[in-house]
Amino acid sequence: MTLVDSSVWIDYFRGIATPESDRLDQLLGTDLLFTGDLVLTEVLQGFTSLAAFDNGLRLLGAMDIIEIGGRDIAIQAARNFRTLRGRGVTVRKTIDTLIATRCLANGLALLYSDRDFDPFVEHLGLVSALNA
Repeated sequence: MTLVDSSVWIDYFRGIATPESDRLDQLLGTDLLFTGDLVLTEVLQGFTSLAAFDNGLRLLGAMDIIEIGGRDIAIQAARNFRTLRGRGVTVRKTIDTLIATRCLANGLALLYSDRDFDPFVEHLGLVSALNA
């Protein structure tokens, strides 16, 4: 089971070939994929035309959408942030901390191309779907 981050969806919808967007193409239809509510927002707000927005919504809306936040995830995300900061790593985006924490809590691999997730893999055990 894999959650796909907006960093990969954006390249995928733009037709940009990266190892991560190629992996997404492989996983579509063969693996149980999820997207998060916050990821959905990030991807949809980037479309410049109504047709592209509708197409993206149709594809992403057909997937299981996971609520990223909530009280328990918010608290654990703050703990994870503090743990990483204690190891000399500062994650730049709160949303990325929440996404990584949700994946850790639910045992989901994360397909991403945003370097802010690397410390979660290195220090906290997040599974990268690129290497899974």
